[in-house]
Amino acid sequence: MTERITNKVSLDIEDGIAFLTIDNPPVNALGQLVRQGLAEGVQRAGDDPAVQAVVIIARGRTFPAGADITEFGKPPLEPFLPDVCQTIEDCPKPVIAALHGTALGGGFEIALSAHYRIALPSTRVGLPEVNLGLLPGAGGTQRMPRIAGAGPALDLMLTGKPIKAPRALEIGVIDEIADTDDLRAASADYARRLLAQGAGARPTSQRAEGIADKHAFLAECQARRAQLERRARGQKSPFMIVDCVQAAAETPFAEGMKKERAAFMECLGSDQSKGMIHAFFAERQTARIPEAKTARPRAIDRLGVVGGGTMGAGIAVAMLQSGLPVVMVERDDESLARGRANVERVFDRNISKGRMTDADKSAIMGRFSGATDYDALEGCDLVVEAVFEDMDVKKAVFAELDRVLRPGAVLATNTSYLDIDEIAASTARPQDVIGLHFFSPANIMKLLEIVVPARVADDVVVTAFALAKRLGKVPVRAGVCDGFIGNRMLAVYRRAADYMMEDGASPYDIDAAIRDFGFPMGPYQVVDLAGGDISWAARKRRAATRPPEERYVDIPDQLCKRGWFGQKTGRGYYIYDDKSPRGRPDPEVLDIIDAERARKNITPRAFSPDEIRDRYLAAMINEGCKIVDEGIALRPLDVDVTLLNGYAFPRWRGGPMKYADMTGLDVILSNLRAWAAEDAYFWRPSPLLERLVAEGRSLDDLNKAAT
Repeated sequence: MTERITNKVSLDIEDGIAFLTIDNPPVNALGQLVRQGLAEGVQRAGDDPAVQAVVIIARGRTFPAGADITEFGKPPLEPFLPDVCQTIEDCPKPVIAALHGTALGGGFEIALSAHYRIALPSTRVGLPEVNLGLLPGAGGTQRMPRIAGAGPALDLMLTGKPIKAPRALEIGVIDEIADTDDLRAASADYARRLLAQGAGARPTSQRAEGIADKHAFLAECQARRAQLERRARGQKSPFMIVDCVQAAAETPFAEGMKKERAAFMECLGSDQSKGMIHAFFAERQTARIPEAKTARPRAIDRLGVVGGGTMGAGIAVAMLQSGLPVVMVERDDESLARGRANVERVFDRNISKGRMTDADKSAIMGRFSGATDYDALEGCDLVVEAVFEDMDVKKAVFAELDRVLRPGAVLATNTSYLDIDEIAASTARPQDVIGLHFFSPANIMKLLEIVVPARVADDVVVTAFALAKRLGKVPVRAGVCDGFIGNRMLAVYRRAADYMMEDGASPYDIDAAIRDFGFPMGPYQVVDLAGGDISWAARKRRAATRPPEERYVDIPDQLCKRGWFGQKTGRGYYIYDDKSPRGRPDPEVLDIIDAERARKNITPRAFSPDEIRDRYLAAMINEGCKIVDEGIALRPLDVDVTLLNGYAFPRWRGGPMKYADMTGLDVILSNLRAWAAEDAYFWRPSPLLERLVAEGRSLDDLNKAAT
């Protein structure tokens, strides 16, 4: 007979085996009623003389996949997860965790506190807390190293990436892989075999396989700490993870648990965790758009791409990987052959890295076709134009799409800057035209700016979001303006960097300060990577409409006039050669900067790293506020998601708008007003920022009001 412990956990006994079944859809999150049910259920089973073994199992699609996110930010409720895990481990009878789906975070810590683990072959396990600026807080840092050693434990905790059941079996954190899809039957059979062998409770805290070679264990921890100094400088939780794992070899279990709990609570209260938790939720909120309240997506079964260059090929790859057929159109056979080769090159690279097989590639490429005639797109439901960034060229493409595509098909442009309202107006069906701004490489970058022109139909907007989900992208709704959200902000904060460069800071000092903040590259390294000619073309395009009061720095143009476009020409702000493939400072660039300062009668002054950071970020934040105020972005969180996923803003900072809230909007505004004394046009504060400070409100208040 089945007994309900809570409405989320039930207990039934079959031939001496107690099954504790979790049923908390959709992902069996470890909410308070699940924790209570597990703790009470294990205690009852342990006290029941009719019970010989306990199996913890879950209904639905997965074993618990982590904490209940609805409890985030609320007062904690007993029983706490570490206590539940200890109750499981202390059970005097063998406890078996039966895993399927994804056992992640606290769910995997539940499994680690059990004495034995069995899993379906498709199961994945992981400890992804580092992605929220946290660390495993229910014994994961102490139990897993005792079983698997420092290397596998740190791999799982520092990357946050799950591993598949065979790998988990290999490192010892799973004891058996079921040979049947009936996990209940398999776990019952496993329990009976254990009992027949005389196997009893096996507390993980008493295991020592992973820490037997203490010298090697500690050496691994030291090596990981050195790696983190290079790639995670400034972050908190990765270093604390290493400290806690090291404690598993150096202290008794109870002491290690105390260290883990203290570290977890410190991380939980940190700005880094707040930033990463904000990013986690923000990425799930960007799909909440006004159009979705009334419209439904159109059917998307066949896709097209115009253009087979780097961007067009990347878009085609993303579409093909989603399982959809794709037609690519190029201007001639030679260009089409290059486009196909660009697509195949991505898959060949995946084959060389063991990520796919030749058979996988053949199956995917079977959905790819190419043509030099637009008529081949006739049966497509949505076509993305990915040609040269020129209005006349794009209008010519859209004239052809307008001619061949059926009524109701979606016409999308991948433009980064151009006026999509103007493109739409050049067709007979502006209601079907939308912007899909992919980021390069389009098959890898997660961000997809969905740019909404004035006359587009609501169901086209919803269709674009549905396509983003199918492609595995993070979509952000943007309005039409020069550069939309991301590139508009990029132009402004890069201009702030140029002003500092002309006023006295070297590009190398600026890059270093921005890297120290957490960006993987500084702005001038990014220019060299992307190609200086790209931003040069945008500056020339804007020249006729540039406001006369806007300060203009000629230094970037001086480099471009010399043909120094960055990595692709071997020289930009940095020199790239065999001795320094990643680039080294160029004395001639500094001479060009000095000459420009002299020409403009600028006396250079020193900029501290803190001032460089503050000006760079204030320009970014101020423009983000203007974008929200103008309705180009729906909410501040949309700005954050754009910068996090498209422009490498450090995730542990939460995004520029979250960072602004944590810094203090009054501090940002005070700086802007002070700097406006030297350049009133550039540093003019956003009216939204001024209103929020006057009202004592935050940017996050706007996020909450919009949900």
